[in-house]
Amino acid sequence: MIIGGYGNFGGYSARRLSANAAIQLVLSGRSDAKAEAFAKTLTDAVHPVLTHAFDFRTGIAAALGAMRPDIVLHTSGPFQGQDYGVAEACIAAGVHYLDLADGRDYVVNITTLDAAAKKAGVSVISGASSVPALTSAIIDHALSKFEALHTVEYGIAIAQNSARGLATTKAVLGYAGEAFSTIVDGKTSQIYGWQDYHFRTLTGAGRRGFGNCNIPDLSLFPSRYLSLKTLRFYAGLEVPLVQRGLWLLSWLRRWKLLPSIALFSRPLLSASNLFDRFGSGTSALFMVLTGGSSGGSDRSTEKTIRFDLLARRGDGVHIPCIPAILIAEKLVAQTSDARQIPLGAQPCIGLLRLDEVLTALEPLDITCTFTE
Repeated sequence: MIIGGYGNFGGYSARRLSANAAIQLVLSGRSDAKAEAFAKTLTDAVHPVLTHAFDFRTGIAAALGAMRPDIVLHTSGPFQGQDYGVAEACIAAGVHYLDLADGRDYVVNITTLDAAAKKAGVSVISGASSVPALTSAIIDHALSKFEALHTVEYGIAIAQNSARGLATTKAVLGYAGEAFSTIVDGKTSQIYGWQDYHFRTLTGAGRRGFGNCNIPDLSLFPSRYLSLKTLRFYAGLEVPLVQRGLWLLSWLRRWKLLPSIALFSRPLLSASNLFDRFGSGTSALFMVLTGGSSGGSDRSTEKTIRFDLLARRGDGVHIPCIPAILIAEKLVAQTSDARQIPLGAQPCIGLLRLDEVLTALEPLDITCTFTE
């Protein structure tokens, strides 16, 4: 069952999963008409696609009882501020759960459900998306190249001409001007959302502006990569005027002159759409990893590895779906004797290899490179 099964993320996930002979889909959302209309477009589906309309905030338990799915994929964000009602209902019903959450607290604290999930014999996986699933897979792939990893600096450059839903916009705007923490030079530092505005030139994507963004990685990675001293993540909008406008709004929020910028998501999304003629369908992800000797004092021994991902024709918007698709397929394929996804509740870290993700990206117009 895909919650939000006809939305941007849920729809692409449905299109990919419907081709798997071991899967029969149930598309859910608040509108049965929209779910049925989208189901008719899944012409490559191996099995008939079912639909079931309900509001996940109030009707999840009844929906699970009616449809009795084996797995629930929750794609209806924003997850910032959501409770664990869907995951808890899945545990109570003995159903595996995974989501595309990128909310820092939501993904990090999913472990509070670990004991209950293990007792119920189900897997509860949060953050099966670009962060932290893909980003941790990139680091894990390169980690053997370092005696000690010291710095990870990375960012996502968002294409102007990509499908931008209201939920994603709320998530992006929710931390504008808000304080959050990361590690810089070995110390916990407070930074502010969409500030530290700067430009970077990305091969194939041109010059893009970037600002601070709050993601689960900032809490999860320091305890996973113990030698890490600096961890910085940024996001960037393609049209400079749009990015500068968000940067200015972040200052107004930081100075308490505005309430949460997320409250203005609908008009700001409409305003952003007016700039589509000035953008493209090209998005990018870059990650720069620096490390060296385990002592860390001799900078001459340090080396740098860079990972670059370039997505064209608007295909970057599909990348967050890929880890969840892979996890769902692993859950379908596994048996009790050959378990690929552990029981219990955890963030989606260490469950996917980078080569698995890159193979799943091959149908899209995406190229990836490592540079040492």
